[in-house]
Amino acid sequence: MSKTTVLTGITTTGTPHLGNYVGAIKPSIEASRLTDTESFYFLADYHALIKCEDPERVNQSTLEIAATWLALGLDTDNAAFYRQSDIPEIPELTWILGCSCAKGLMNRAHAYKAAVQDNVAAGQDPDYEVTMGLFNYPVLMAADILMFNAHKVPVGKDQGQHLEMARDIAQRFNHRYGECFVLPEAVIDETAAVLPGLDGRKMSKSYDNAIPLWQGAKKLRKSVMRIVTNSKEPGEPKSVDESALYPIYAAFVGQAEREQMKQQLADGLAWGEAKKIVFERINDELAPGRERYNQLIASPGEIEAVLLEGARKAREKAIPLMEKVRAAVGIRKLG
Repeated sequence: MSKTTVLTGITTTGTPHLGNYVGAIKPSIEASRLTDTESFYFLADYHALIKCEDPERVNQSTLEIAATWLALGLDTDNAAFYRQSDIPEIPELTWILGCSCAKGLMNRAHAYKAAVQDNVAAGQDPDYEVTMGLFNYPVLMAADILMFNAHKVPVGKDQGQHLEMARDIAQRFNHRYGECFVLPEAVIDETAAVLPGLDGRKMSKSYDNAIPLWQGAKKLRKSVMRIVTNSKEPGEPKSVDESALYPIYAAFVGQAEREQMKQQLADGLAWGEAKKIVFERINDELAPGRERYNQLIASPGEIEAVLLEGARKAREKAIPLMEKVRAAVGIRKLG
């Protein structure tokens, strides 16, 4: 029986936080152990160049994200875990796909349209500071996906358009040159947890409300204690809707513990006591991974070896696919 191919990319521009862990990392790592799935997980360092012009940040983020996924138990025996930049076939495929991709399709990309609208609103030229990286981003993403003929690609709601574009690019190529690519499907989990940050808004580095994933226990405790609550006193009934504290706790426990916390708050549990419970639960889950993460950060060569082995496995798929694509467009040996 053939396996379903699933592909996930992680952009290397930031430091992992609790929202990343709950929303993407934890479910992806669980999925990496499925024996009926062929999984590809990659560090999207070429994509990072679109958003970040700080070389040290891109490099450090690559190290931290790779260490995070490995520390939390990504099954690299069952899945390929690699750097995008270690697969030279990807930029080659990006160029070939770009040669048959309609510019009008790229004009409709949300990120490009938003940049143009911002420029027009500011009285600037519509394409002011718009790089070709930003404009061509969907073609590179299509190459990431089509290179491994991924059947399913888990994405957030804001990435759905890129999957539609990848399908459009694949269809156009297949129609012109013959069947080379599987048409990928977006997997958008409507029930996926979106963790609130310290101030109740979506946890995000841009809001400065994120809880770093790998800070030590003391700092983690301080972060949890900073979660905004109201001024209700101990003994006063409280609702789970009154603070970001409960949703964060709920992401780490089962239904029975959620109900218990609801009841305790309704019975007047002090916010300070509730925060202690939340801290202890999160710390208990992260402590083993934190120790392994620190070991990996101190041994980047170990991470490098895993990524290179992942690239080797990925290229076993990429090289023959690229040969097929080259032949399809007429780039092949003479005679």
